[in-house]
Amino acid sequence: MNTIESRSIRIKLVDGTQINGEVNLNRGTGYDRLSDLVGDYQENFLTIFNATLYEKNLDPQLKYETILVNKNHILYSTPNGHME
Repeated sequence: MNTIESRSIRIKLVDGTQINGEVNLNRGTGYDRLSDLVGDYQENFLTIFNATLYEKNLDPQLKYETILVNKNHILYSTPNGHME
């Protein structure tokens, strides 16, 4: 059984939505960094768990156990705590 090796991530989508959460890096060889996971377009979606979603003009933020994000909609991503 594989264990989860989670990393905190913050992403911004092209519509301005921001998402904080965690991703699993334990996906096999070649996934040592967040950029490896986000930049791998063999999978179209990024699975984020323990996610908090911040949409424009929406207060309070929305919390989800798991969400899937289409990688084509990601403007940029960083390790959590490194984004404006």
